[in-house]
Amino acid sequence: MKSYRIACIPGDGIGKEVIPAGQRVLAALAESQRDFRFEFSTFGWGADWYREHGEMMPADGLQALKPMDAILFGSAGDPDIPDHITLWGLRLKICQGFDQYANVRPTRILPGIDGPLKRCEPADLDWVIVRENSEGEYAGVGGRAHQGHPIEVATDVSMMTRAGVERIMRYAFKLAQSRPRKQLTVVTKSNAQRHAMVMWDEIAVQVAKEFPDVKWDKELVDACTARMVNRPKSLDTVVATNLHADILSDLAAALAGSLGIAPTGNIDPERRYPSMFEPIHGSAFDIMGQGLANPVGTFWSCVMLLEHIGEQAAAARLMAAIERVTANTKLHTRDLGGRATTQEVTDAVCAQLALK
Repeated sequence: MKSYRIACIPGDGIGKEVIPAGQRVLAALAESQRDFRFEFSTFGWGADWYREHGEMMPADGLQALKPMDAILFGSAGDPDIPDHITLWGLRLKICQGFDQYANVRPTRILPGIDGPLKRCEPADLDWVIVRENSEGEYAGVGGRAHQGHPIEVATDVSMMTRAGVERIMRYAFKLAQSRPRKQLTVVTKSNAQRHAMVMWDEIAVQVAKEFPDVKWDKELVDACTARMVNRPKSLDTVVATNLHADILSDLAAALAGSLGIAPTGNIDPERRYPSMFEPIHGSAFDIMGQGLANPVGTFWSCVMLLEHIGEQAAAARLMAAIERVTANTKLHTRDLGGRATTQEVTDAVCAQLALK
């Protein structure tokens, strides 16, 4: 029997509720499949660890994660700790340490969920947003000087490399090529950012020649937000920079019904290191501990995890179970307009997986 080592990092806030729910669902899936099993290792890193140790994760944390087959991550963020500490000290430390340069965020309207675009049929909104995940606006290049003085200055430099842009473009074109519509939209802002984004555009043209069967177009990021709302069917696969895709993917999740259902994968396509899968909803301290968190985003992230480790049939079974549960409006959590609890949704998905 195959065995997969999964690192579970609940992190902060509702991550401590949805990651155990994800473990339950994966364990239920393995029990029903009986041809593989999971070995879970839980790491209590995050804001509480920071309060005790002065760091979000241990200095040797990456070494502890490296032997794993995949990572299931909850959230990073605490109202009492500056966001740049929680983000850079945990999530980005893992993403950059393991060169997870492709952030992949699928979006579609699941059965039973009422999206806010009333003129949009569910089939019209079926996107995958590919986010460059290692450099760009979140490269961490910059600094501050003369702090506290009238001449104080702070800089953040958006850094793009040819190697970084080429690899994310090539990944996005390959992904678009694998989807039925074979269509890619390259998001840019080269009308205002006249150096790095111009290079981004030029590399897109060069890489596109390797994929003659992929139809592609270019869209300014501000125009793309309007296009997502007004012409959702015109989009399929989208590639954008670290910042642009971060914003667009949250809009995409909202248009699909809720940030609570949205998954993401932080992928090392070369498989040198474990990839990390997480819901995008954040720590949501305002609902922490109340049983209100929607675990669907975590379950869908588990689907992506299963696809990544090669368990395609199991991934399809789990996605089908999720869709049967979302189709029942009595099992919608508060973010979807319902009253179901985290445990009730988790129990329902596990029950679906138990059916033969």
